[in-house]
Amino acid sequence: MRKYAFLKEPLGRGEGGFVYKIMLYTAEEGVYLFEYDRPDALLSSSDRLYDSLEDLFDDWNGLVGEKGWIDMEDPLPDCQHDAFVPLRVKGRGEGKPEWGKFETLIDGNWVDCPPENQEEE
Repeated sequence: MRKYAFLKEPLGRGEGGFVYKIMLYTAEEGVYLFEYDRPDALLSSSDRLYDSLEDLFDDWNGLVGEKGWIDMEDPLPDCQHDAFVPLRVKGRGEGKPEWGKFETLIDGNWVDCPPENQEEE
């Protein structure tokens, strides 16, 4: 399960940045909360792991904007869990990942994602 939400107002971080939106993703090991440092960010800038949805909601529901949590599809196989578009490490589908290089799905084909469209995780 994945859901995302915009915050009522940007949340300051210790290193001087802000969190504008968040995404949760349930996994076997717990529930990830991904934080995004821009309203239009496609990849998260940081993440946290919670033991349960209840713990995550206890920490974040009061900060979520009026639209609330918005459901979204789970990522495609081998894709980044925190990406808002189908995005995977290049070569991951063939078992030969090229770390630091990404590709995205366009019109049913995996194509290189130009560096200017990538963000550091």
